[in-house]
Amino acid sequence: MLKNSSFRQFSNNFGLFLLNPFLMKIMQTTYFQDLGQVDYQTAWDYQTALHRSLVERKMGARDISPSDWVQKHYLLLVEHPPVYTLGKSGSIDHLLLSEAQLQERGIQYFPINRGGDITFHGPGQIVGYPILDLDRFFNDVHRYVRNIEEVIIRVLAEYGIEAYRIKDYTGVWVQGAPKGNIANPDADFWGKQRKICAIGVHLSRWVTLHGWAFNINTPLEYFEYIVPCGIIDPDKTVTTLAIEMNKTIDLSEVKHHIKRHFSAVFECVVSEHTENL
Repeated sequence: MLKNSSFRQFSNNFGLFLLNPFLMKIMQTTYFQDLGQVDYQTAWDYQTALHRSLVERKMGARDISPSDWVQKHYLLLVEHPPVYTLGKSGSIDHLLLSEAQLQERGIQYFPINRGGDITFHGPGQIVGYPILDLDRFFNDVHRYVRNIEEVIIRVLAEYGIEAYRIKDYTGVWVQGAPKGNIANPDADFWGKQRKICAIGVHLSRWVTLHGWAFNINTPLEYFEYIVPCGIIDPDKTVTTLAIEMNKTIDLSEVKHHIKRHFSAVFECVVSEHTENL
C-alpha cells in the first residue's frame, strides 16, 4: 500500500505525464515486407515510391498535430542479383571493371543518391531498406546509423559472434578466429578486421532511404572487382556470416532475428505488410 503522501506524489506525476505531450512517446508501427529476389531497379523504384508517400503524407499534415494522424513506416528486406552501387560521395575509380567486363560477368551498376562509396549487392546477401519518418523516432542521423549497426551487432550475437563498430568506418565489423571449425585457417585473413555489413543512407525531410547490405552466404569474389566502401587498408577485408560460421546459413532465420532486433532497437512494432511490389 502507498502512504497518502506517496500516493499523492504518484498521482501528480501520472497526471503530469497524461497532460504533457512531451513526456509521452507513441510507439510507431513499421510495416515489414520480404521482397525476396528482386532486381535493383525494381526495388529502388518501389522504395522511392514508398519514401515519396511518407513525405507527401507528412507535408499534407503540416497543420495537424502529430497525435492526430498516423505515419506509416516500412522495413523492406531483399536479395538482389549481382549489382554494384556507388554513393554520391564515392569514386568511380573504385570500380575496377569496364562496362564491357560488367556485362560479360552479368553485373549491373548504378550510381545512386545514398552516402558512402561503392558496394556490392548480390545472392546470399540480406539488403535492408528502412523507410522511416525520423520525426516520429528521433531527429539524429548519426543515431539512426548507430541503431542500424546495433541491430546487426545483436543479430550476429545470436550466432555467438562479437561484432563491433570502428570509428570513421561506418558499418559492422568482426575480428579474430572463426566460430566454425576450419581445417586450414588462413592466419592472414583471420587476423584482419572484416566488414560483414555495409551501411549507406539518404534522408529527405527526415524520411530515410537506402540502408544496409548484410553478407550472409554472399560469394566474396564479387568484392575483388571493387575497392569495397572505398577502404584501402591492408588490415581490413570483407567477410560473410557463412565464412565466420563455416557453414551455409538459413536466410529466413537471419531475417527473423533482424525483425526482432529492429523492433527492440528502434522501439517500434514490426507488422507484416502484404501489399504486392
